[in-house]
Amino acid sequence: MRRLLRFGGVEFLDFLHSLDDLPGRCRLAVPDLDMPQLELEESGSGRCVLTVRGPWPQYGPVMVGVLRAMADDYGALVLLEVISPARDGAARIAIDLFDPCHTPGRQFDLSAGG
Repeated sequence: MRRLLRFGGVEFLDFLHSLDDLPGRCRLAVPDLDMPQLELEESGSGRCVLTVRGPWPQYGPVMVGVLRAMADDYGALVLLEVISPARDGAARIAIDLFDPCHTPGRQFDLSAGG
């Protein structure tokens, strides 16, 4: 699953912008996985808000965990915070990107031989 997530881009911000494709990529690996709808709004100065709409309220905290793991993978310094729920009950996650290259990140190759 991590490899599918890393196809989101070279940097963490690229990954964030690819989140709308995430349900389709996950279905490649796990066809029966019911993924939530993801919508990213960029508000400038390194802040984004991710809205997560799904059948279960636990999707919000799960996405915070995924975002933390991926920020670590990319070597990005981010602050993640669940903010007040949207009017329709969806989870909203504030993402503050302080430094996209804080650490080198983890090595990622498309193939095992690379």
